Amino acid sequence: MTTWTSLEPASTTVDPGSSTTVRLRLRNTGDVVDEYRFEAVGDIAPYVTVEPPSIRLFPGTTGIVELTFAPPRTPDATAGPHPYGVRILPTEHPGAATVAEGNVTFTTFMEVRAELVPQTVKGRFRGRPKLAVDNLGNTMLTASIGGDKSSDDLSYEIVPSNVQIEPGRAAFVDATLKPRQVTWVGQTQQRPYELSVRRSGFEPLAVNGTYVQRSLLPFWMMTTLSLLLALTITGLVLWFTYKAPVRTLATEKLQQAAATALPEEPPEKPTQEAAPVEQPKADEGGGGEKEEKTEEEKTERGPLPLTSEDPPNLFVQFAQVRLVEGAGGCKLTSPHTVGKLDPATAEALKCFQQSHSSSYGDFSRLVENDGLGNLGRSTMTALLAAHFVDAKSVELKQDEPSPEVPWVRNIMLWGTQAEIDDGDLAITVECTKANIDYLRKHTQLKEKPTQGLTDRIKEYQSQFAAEQSGVMDELTLNKTKLGWIETQDTPGTVTAKDWLPAPVE
Repeated sequence: MTTWTSLEPASTTVDPGSSTTVRLRLRNTGDVVDEYRFEAVGDIAPYVTVEPPSIRLFPGTTGIVELTFAPPRTPDATAGPHPYGVRILPTEHPGAATVAEGNVTFTTFMEVRAELVPQTVKGRFRGRPKLAVDNLGNTMLTASIGGDKSSDDLSYEIVPSNVQIEPGRAAFVDATLKPRQVTWVGQTQQRPYELSVRRSGFEPLAVNGTYVQRSLLPFWMMTTLSLLLALTITGLVLWFTYKAPVRTLATEKLQQAAATALPEEPPEKPTQEAAPVEQPKADEGGGGEKEEKTEEEKTERGPLPLTSEDPPNLFVQFAQVRLVEGAGGCKLTSPHTVGKLDPATAEALKCFQQSHSSSYGDFSRLVENDGLGNLGRSTMTALLAAHFVDAKSVELKQDEPSPEVPWVRNIMLWGTQAEIDDGDLAITVECTKANIDYLRKHTQLKEKPTQGLTDRIKEYQSQFAAEQSGVMDELTLNKTKLGWIETQDTPGTVTAKDWLPAPVE
């Protein structure tokens, strides 16, 4: 042994997010000049730095190095004691390496985040939101979940009512909201509600949402029924008050013959044959006019979501190229018409939508918003987000061109714009073509992120009560993969003149 070591102090405490320092004294007990290198070992080695990393000592002299402990304020820095070690490697005597051991305790910190999914629920008799509770602290979270008991409008059923969550994990709580009074007729009622996460020794963490209570008989239905009732009553009144007189010539001739004939001879009853009424033939135009009128009375279908009735277009072509690559584990292998939502494409699209529903349950919005086998804003958003299948976040640096910008810009346009105008259409066409080129030819179009793109990301984040950072973080990216869009119950409208651009070659 050519060294002597001492840690001052041998045990210490540090708050995650801050730092503390421990001194390591080292003496060269050998008879030659030696250089010593230091290396932190153990589970918390990433949080330890040694300064200086090496020292040179003459025989019999002592040197001091400082160990700085700086654990981050994250769930990874688990509260409690953590042993650590510093390996000392002498250059002249490499076989005489030694390890100085100590102990550091990370203090406890609590950080909880909660959000409602979705924040607004609708229903006539009940609403079923979910409360997501994230434990961002470094110790076990034990909490109870409750509703706002001061509200006279709603009652709450919460399962489970108590949760225990490990650091860095999340739990989902099912809540059922029931209105105390049923609205039979009239406008929808906006009823705010509150769920809270209660922890011992802390103020409750409240999360606010809105329950939209629909009336049992909507206003438009009452108006329609009232009009039908008024028309029925008017028709009956007209029928009974006005009755056209009917004159029968056969009866008049019969009475005249009875007046002039002899009593002993029976009168003759004249007969009159009714002239046949010609019916219009179907091939003379009568049936054709009726069919044309039926076609005119049909309600024109809206532009979104895209279905098999739409002509071949660029957006369906993108979905086909994405599915050929096997998005969501669903691969389009059957022959298909480019840009057309034909049966083969629809089956692959259904597989993609159902894979999300089976994986994410009620959190997936693809089928609910667009309909099974249709291509709408939610499915388009999820297909674009599938580009980042293994990514937890997308880092876009200002003034630095990136091939991810066309993907993020296209995702945000479909996720935030319920009404697509000429300007939005030009952007999504350019980005969609770039996305198709990347998937087919791996041609990367690099663009610089703009302030407008940052504002779009903030607008998207605002709909699920996240921090409006303007950064495609893990939560925001997960929402796009689930097909979350602004105005969930609105499929989307189009005001652009040249809607549905043709596929590219």
